[in-house]
Amino acid sequence: MFKKTWFADFNLLLVALIWGSTFVIVQKAIAFLEPYSFNSVRFIIAAITLLLIIFLFNRSSLRHFTDKRIWVSGIILGFWLFLGYGFQTVGLLYTTSSKAGFITGLSVVLVPLFSYLLLKNKLNWQVGISSLLAVIGLYLLTIHNSLSLNVGDGYVLLCAISFALHIVFTGKFAVSFNAISLTVIQLLTVATFSFITALMIEDYQQMFKINLVLQPEVINALLITSFFATALAFLAQTHFQSFTTPARVALIFAMEPVFAALTAYIMLNERLGSKSLLGCGLILLGMILSEIRFNKDFIKRKQKEWDLT
Repeated sequence: MFKKTWFADFNLLLVALIWGSTFVIVQKAIAFLEPYSFNSVRFIIAAITLLLIIFLFNRSSLRHFTDKRIWVSGIILGFWLFLGYGFQTVGLLYTTSSKAGFITGLSVVLVPLFSYLLLKNKLNWQVGISSLLAVIGLYLLTIHNSLSLNVGDGYVLLCAISFALHIVFTGKFAVSFNAISLTVIQLLTVATFSFITALMIEDYQQMFKINLVLQPEVINALLITSFFATALAFLAQTHFQSFTTPARVALIFAMEPVFAALTAYIMLNERLGSKSLLGCGLILLGMILSEIRFNKDFIKRKQKEWDLT
């Protein structure tokens, strides 16, 4: 009955799996290549990949690049994506992959709050309770012997805010523009901002040092993140988010930190203490509780549209 919705949800779950599994890979790569330099290379490769796909298989999409509105929308999405990945990559220098994954997952709780503030979507009692659970969980996860956040945890929290805004605006723009064209513009925006930042605060010449770029950790990270976790993942998000509700997207993305923790356990043998595990559980519970509801009006409207096609 809701075949297209469930197909979209399944593909978005695959996106969450890919993103969650890349924390460890990126953490290894930025030991050789500085964060914004890494993101510059990653996102330009991803953008070029999608442009090649357009030229080879979908040239009709080129006409969408003449629309000024899609450029404005793509730059807005790219700006929040740049902040999200920038803060996340820098945060991974100072915190663990599993903690970064769970803190990033707070974006799921923030989505309905930002949707209310920016898009005037309604709030309900679930949002307040889930936000309280998430804050308590964050405290247990990140606060140990001091009352201050680890600097890496703070960066990743800013990343969560940025990703939440990216989800909200993707929901706003995805229904109005061609998915692959919009994705290319936002990826180019991230690459441009990352390169400018690398010029300002990093040893950007690392990007052109063959001995660093050819390190196995860097090559593996660039291949996996550029093609799968960036080009294909964001194309899938931009396309499939137009077939489901932001609430369901947020719920599905709640699985990302779970996948991150599992990956860290398998690859790095990372373990969280009992207090941190409790904190992770509360964050996950808050994320799920905040989104256990279906937008019936959306489903009915979409179903009517599909019945007409």
